[in-house]
Amino acid sequence: MSEGREADRPSVRMGPWRFVVWFGTVSLLADFVYEGARSITGPLLASLGASALVVGVVTGAGEAAALGLRLVSGPLADRTHRFWGLAIAGYALTVVSVPLLGVAGVLWAACALVIAERVGKAVRSPAKDTLLSHATAATGRGRGFAVHEAMDQIGALVGPLLVAGVLALTGNAYGPALGVLAVPGIAVLLLLFWLRARVPDPEAYEREVTAAAPTTPDGQDVRLPRAFWTYAAFTAATTSGFATFGVLSYHLVQRHLLSTAWVPVLYAAAMAVDAVAALATGWLYDRYGPRVLIALPVLTAGVVALAFTDTVAVAVAGSLVWGAAMGIQESTLRATVADLVPSGRRATAYGLFAGVVGAASLAGGALTGGLYGYSIPVLITVVVAIQALAVVLLLVTRGSQR
Repeated sequence: MSEGREADRPSVRMGPWRFVVWFGTVSLLADFVYEGARSITGPLLASLGASALVVGVVTGAGEAAALGLRLVSGPLADRTHRFWGLAIAGYALTVVSVPLLGVAGVLWAACALVIAERVGKAVRSPAKDTLLSHATAATGRGRGFAVHEAMDQIGALVGPLLVAGVLALTGNAYGPALGVLAVPGIAVLLLLFWLRARVPDPEAYEREVTAAAPTTPDGQDVRLPRAFWTYAAFTAATTSGFATFGVLSYHLVQRHLLSTAWVPVLYAAAMAVDAVAALATGWLYDRYGPRVLIALPVLTAGVVALAFTDTVAVAVAGSLVWGAAMGIQESTLRATVADLVPSGRRATAYGLFAGVVGAASLAGGALTGGLYGYSIPVLITVVVAIQALAVVLLLVTRGSQR
């Protein structure tokens, strides 16, 4: 019997918007934990004797695991229908790994915990997005995912600030700085168990809206629709032209436009823009549909056109545009997947989608970084051409939905 379908248990005990907000609170607290840890991963590993190569390999392996393993966890969630179980297991792995990282004491153990934290994200993400997609069927997919992303960003801002404060108070002692993150970590797990008890079957939200029959594990035999694959191609194209903040900050510091100390401040400002853009495009998506995603290739092209100038105000504006594009990537792009794919294959789709985004992000970082060193005008020209292709693929996606 699938999880959450036991007899004599109501499937829904709270409204869909309350579910979205409480689930957003879970993500806020979880981001508090792991973004707090990630803000000092490099210095922590270095303090245990890691070279720059080791830091790069370990953090790179962690990101590869966070994205690549979703190709396994997504189909597993659809096959077993244990969305709550996988979500809780993934969050548990993350919130346990972070405090232990502060007391690891030896390099090999710290490296293993850094990767374990990222594996936790891979385990939970397809299941988490699927659970959220059911509630957003009732709230509006764009708005629901946007509110979730905005709350997510609050945790991503506050966590690193708390860690920085504890480091300052303790003379750069990593143990207390990471140990304090156990508190929001415990809150994450308590909230998840409470939410599962209140809403054991979030799919009921979607069934109420669509009058669809309950999904069974047999839904795994349904093929992913053609529109999903063209949409994945659109996402790959627009992401492969997307400059990383690492490249943007490199330009700002190397051209002496900003001091190193101001780079985190600019990043925080970009994250604030991220949240606002997610909320705005989420509302527009529910009103006008996928056509609003045309803003993403436009913004992506705008990033390179603005950020790589030698004028401080223009380059800073380019970084804020980068934040707006990130907001769309993290919210409305994911919301669209839920509208394209039937419930029974949605976790699989989210796993595949994450793999596409990960591969395209790697390509985008290499492309923009490589061309930056060769010629900025060539970089801008290539990115604009890629974004024009992305617009065409988006139009094809809309056509295949009809």
